[in-house]
Amino acid sequence: MTTDKITDYIEKNAHWKTELNLLRELMLQTGMEETVKWGGPVYMASNGQNVLGLGGFKNHFCIWFFQGALLKDTHKKLLNAQEGKTSAMLQWRFESIDEVDEALVLAYAKEALANAEANKKVAPKKKTIVETPIELEEAIKNDKQLKSQFEALTPYKQKEYKEHIGSAKQEKTRIARLEKCIPMILAGKGLNDKYKNC
Repeated sequence: MTTDKITDYIEKNAHWKTELNLLRELMLQTGMEETVKWGGPVYMASNGQNVLGLGGFKNHFCIWFFQGALLKDTHKKLLNAQEGKTSAMLQWRFESIDEVDEALVLAYAKEALANAEANKKVAPKKKTIVETPIELEEAIKNDKQLKSQFEALTPYKQKEYKEHIGSAKQEKTRIARLEKCIPMILAGKGLNDKYKNC
């Protein structure tokens, strides 16, 4: 069943068919378990940890290393998968089959597998604290009911209000946003509660 799904994925990316089949053959040589996740081929360690995935795109095909930041990358092949969004995941992009150095690809895959088997993972970055905008701070200081209702909100809901009000560049916009938010805070509602399923 998994084989059929991977074949289907490669067929959908027919312009990279030969290239993806080559990468697949290399991955199968490592002894990793082949499966399908997020619609594409993913290779896992014996402990169930995702090691890498293969992808075909309009202008390139690639290998995604889930914990790529742990790889030595002495040949400088890896790029950040999503700048600013991911820190662990890195990818190796190719634009033609001629760029695939089979021995090097296998070396990177085996290193990634060894890291996964050893349960090595990149520690997630600590979340940054969102400062309370001065306008919200002043309003809370001058209104006891607003203060108690704001403090009764979950930290996540408080953060949503702080970010929403504080992200406006102009003071008049921050004040306008605050004025719209005050009735919601007093009602004990989060900024985006109306969009959430009850």
